[in-house]
Amino acid sequence: MATRKGIALAAGAAAMVLMTACSSGGGGQTSGDSGASGGGATGEFEGRGPITYVQGKDNSGLMAPMLEDWNKDHPDEKVEMIELSAEADQQRNSMVQNAQTQSDAYCVISLDNIHVAEFAAHRWVEPLNEADFEKDKILPAVWQTGLYRDQLYAVPYASDGGILYYRKDLLEQAGVTDPPKTWDDMKKGCEAVRGLDGHSDIGCYGGQMAKYEGLTVNVDEAIHSAGGQIVSPEGEVVVDSPEALKGLQTLENAFKDNFIPEEALTYKEEEGRAAFESDRLVYYRNWPYQYSLTKEKLGDKFGVAPLPGLTADQPEGGMSSLGGHNVAISSFCKNKATAYDFIKWFTSEDIEKRLLTEQTLAPIYSALYDDQELIDQYPYLPALKGSIESAAPRPQVVNYGDVSAAIQDAVFPVLQGQATSEQAVKDLSAKLTELTSAQQ
Repeated sequence: MATRKGIALAAGAAAMVLMTACSSGGGGQTSGDSGASGGGATGEFEGRGPITYVQGKDNSGLMAPMLEDWNKDHPDEKVEMIELSAEADQQRNSMVQNAQTQSDAYCVISLDNIHVAEFAAHRWVEPLNEADFEKDKILPAVWQTGLYRDQLYAVPYASDGGILYYRKDLLEQAGVTDPPKTWDDMKKGCEAVRGLDGHSDIGCYGGQMAKYEGLTVNVDEAIHSAGGQIVSPEGEVVVDSPEALKGLQTLENAFKDNFIPEEALTYKEEEGRAAFESDRLVYYRNWPYQYSLTKEKLGDKFGVAPLPGLTADQPEGGMSSLGGHNVAISSFCKNKATAYDFIKWFTSEDIEKRLLTEQTLAPIYSALYDDQELIDQYPYLPALKGSIESAAPRPQVVNYGDVSAAIQDAVFPVLQGQATSEQAVKDLSAKLTELTSAQQ
């Protein structure tokens, strides 16, 4: 697979039986409308009244105040926000437990796009009518993340892609003025910063390297940036390849050479951000949400750039994984009519613009990436749009959680220096073949 720019820009756990997705989940819909767009029968949702909106930890602190605008206009149908863990794995576990107990505590749920297939296959979320949403205005790659077997189950509200944050202030003090385009550029920049008084031990680069979903993302990006894949779009396990090996070896060698500090083995998104903002990292790979938080903390002391290419012959940059979150209606929600109206409001272009300007979440609408006023405020938007349009999805399998766990189990010992990349790709290939065969 060819690499390309990646800037500031499925699904998990136990094995399951693939199901047809042409009927509603746990109830709450009337008879289907055979003319509904999207490939499945959808009907009118019933039940009005208070609802809950469930998402991971709101690091910005701005989501709840925004939801109050809905509450002011819907005093009898207010939405209450429930915050879960900051970690994607734990968010999913909480939502799975709620669904398995058929609890009505969760109504509108924010799903990491890698989990849409699992929740749809289990009928834990309701099928939606795509004609009620502005599909033609949404980036096609982003829209696809809400589909399972050609039926819409979850509407995107935030896309995501990796972005490189760099300490512009430290680099300029060291005489480096241009953002890096390759890993070699980062190495040269870091060595220059290490020559400054008081910074001889600063870490060069970090990503989400702790043993959780973030590690899968970073490994997937390294492998795609090297021209490899883990699982092909057709479902074939292809990780045992020279290209995938090269990507993993890049990470392995970076730890061996102290280019990535050992401390990064504990980094999740926020731990790495703290290191970056406290002068412990020169370069840091994270999602766009960090931009507004770091701007508040560091002002103009940092910059952003596309993910760098792994080698000198990749000045166009590396490749990002396609992240993002979608909203869906729990099959066990009581007030589904209110929930459906809320999703239409929450995914409207006006709210998308607010999610960008207030929380720096990557929008789903193409027009927002082309708005000159927004580009003046967020100069990375045009490149981010191109990145998202061609970003590589993580392995698209229903038992994504098992696959992701297998990737982490194989790779984490390599980064610790306890295993080799060569053995890891062979062991991972065997394990993933076993897992994917079980789903056929």
